[in-house]
Amino acid sequence: MRGRFSAFWRRRRLARHALADADWDAVCARLPLVAGLDAATLARLRETATLFLAAKTVAPAAGFTLDQRQRIEIAIGAALPVLELGLGAYRWFHGVIVYPDAFLAPREEFDEAGVVHTGHEEVAGESWDAGPMLLSWRDVEDSREIEDGYHVVIHECAHKLDLGDGDMNGVPDLGGSGISGAEWQAVMSAAWEAMQDEEDACGDLPIDDYALHSPEEFFAVLSEHFFTVPAYLEQTLPEAFALLARFYRFDPRRGV
Repeated sequence: MRGRFSAFWRRRRLARHALADADWDAVCARLPLVAGLDAATLARLRETATLFLAAKTVAPAAGFTLDQRQRIEIAIGAALPVLELGLGAYRWFHGVIVYPDAFLAPREEFDEAGVVHTGHEEVAGESWDAGPMLLSWRDVEDSREIEDGYHVVIHECAHKLDLGDGDMNGVPDLGGSGISGAEWQAVMSAAWEAMQDEEDACGDLPIDDYALHSPEEFFAVLSEHFFTVPAYLEQTLPEAFALLARFYRFDPRRGV
């Protein structure tokens, strides 16, 4: 009975918040991210994006304005990582704030003497532990060209998934994935060390070098690459690719 009740409310919410075909089609037409998805997967993505917009507030800031197609584009980027995990994986936040361009985020740093220095850093996106997700619309637009593996929405959503175990530490909630914490750490640590070795040997990385900023950024950057340039990530870090495929329960090379 509970399953039938949940299905009823899902259908009702989808009907109440249905996306116009013209808006959906126009957004999808400009996104290489969804070009390779089969019809069934694309239909499920539309449902998930619809429910995301029904559940989350997507609001502009700093004098910016957002239209429905911009909201849909953000929702598609947010829906893809949880297509199989379910929107419950985003229970840690309730809204998205969108700036017109890169914005200043507060930062605290400790020096060698233990003194705290406060300031601001210009960023394209930000995910607060107990708050909204912040995005630069300019960077959402830049994410349309996925050849370089960059996608600001997926990156910030990966941070929200990272909070699934209660802490942003590069380890999401692994429940139901069949992946143990020890296996996750072993595979990700090996991938991290491989990228460090590559940087030491070549002075450059085959992935975004921001990945080596911290374990949480490593997970977020690899998630961007997983969904945008999956074949490249599989070639570069095959074990990490396979691990992410099991976690996300999704094969982005085939859309299922």
